[in-house]
Amino acid sequence: MLRGNRYRIYPNKEQKALMEKHFGSCRFVYNKLLEIKSLMYKKFRISLSEFDLNNHLLVLKEVYPWLKEVNAGALQQASRNLNKAFTNFFNFGFGYPQNKKKKDHHFSFQIPQHYSLDTSSSKVLLPKFGWIKVKMHREISKGSLKTITISRTPTGKYYISFLTNDGEKLPEKQEFSPATLIGIDVGVTTFATLSTGDKIDNPKFLKNSLERLKCLQRRVSKKVKGSKNRRKAVYKLTKIHEKISNQRHDFQHKVSNRLISENQAIAVETLNIKGLKKNHKLAQVISDSAWYSFVLKLTYKAEWVGKTILKIGMFEPSSKTCNVCGYKLKELSLDIREWQCPDCKNTHDRDINAAINIKKIAVGTTV
Repeated sequence: MLRGNRYRIYPNKEQKALMEKHFGSCRFVYNKLLEIKSLMYKKFRISLSEFDLNNHLLVLKEVYPWLKEVNAGALQQASRNLNKAFTNFFNFGFGYPQNKKKKDHHFSFQIPQHYSLDTSSSKVLLPKFGWIKVKMHREISKGSLKTITISRTPTGKYYISFLTNDGEKLPEKQEFSPATLIGIDVGVTTFATLSTGDKIDNPKFLKNSLERLKCLQRRVSKKVKGSKNRRKAVYKLTKIHEKISNQRHDFQHKVSNRLISENQAIAVETLNIKGLKKNHKLAQVISDSAWYSFVLKLTYKAEWVGKTILKIGMFEPSSKTCNVCGYKLKELSLDIREWQCPDCKNTHDRDINAAINIKKIAVGTTV
């Protein structure tokens, strides 16, 4: 079973400069190989394999000698990542691979081998870098070390991620019953509503920091491009964005851990988030809620402990259906938070009713 552990590292000035060279070189190699692979298919209908890409990588090193200053394994990993991106495109419906851009602030590279971790001194030995201090704030997962990933945040913090494999298979799915299954309805006013009637408030981290963000953004726009003052203003703005992201992930990890530990199975609704974001009145709060990220955390954490995640279709009328008698409303606007069933006269909280229906649809029960 694969697990990842992320720690902060503290490289010195020379190591930081070398890391920046690795970030740029891996991005350059990825884009060049993408250009070659796309061109060969468009012009000659030839599909280059990973082996072919590695041969082109050798040619790139001769054409651009500065690539030899970078760890060879990191460049080969960039080629491997490109090949995986094409596999995801052809087999799993992902988008066509795109060029990596420096302005996207995705700075990372991977080293597959020839590194060493010393937990006693909290240091890691990386090829071409030497020893780097690591903040081991928790024990690393048991198992053999696989690929490591070095990354940098826009605020200049460096991190290392260790991928470990303990050799064990994922646990078998535990049996569950309707009593040990809960339905979850994610929403805008409340982050999540459970079929038990409990509601988890939406912390709205972005909304709470919006005024400060606007202020800092105005300061950035008034600074001269390329000036030191502009870089300082951009750094302050970036720190706020990073804080919001960290708050959101921390909140979702805590909620997902609690839900997974308390229930044998969880039913959720598949949502067309891109389509929902087209409503400009709701786009910001939907992005702030990060539903996709939350469901993703539930999914992989459930796999680790043998729990089950059930997903129902996005077109199921969970909010408009009475969970008591099954009556379906023709229309139910978003501003209506409570409604009374015309058939059985029961009054329903919109979100709780939806969560109960999600649970019923997931187990295939009928009212």
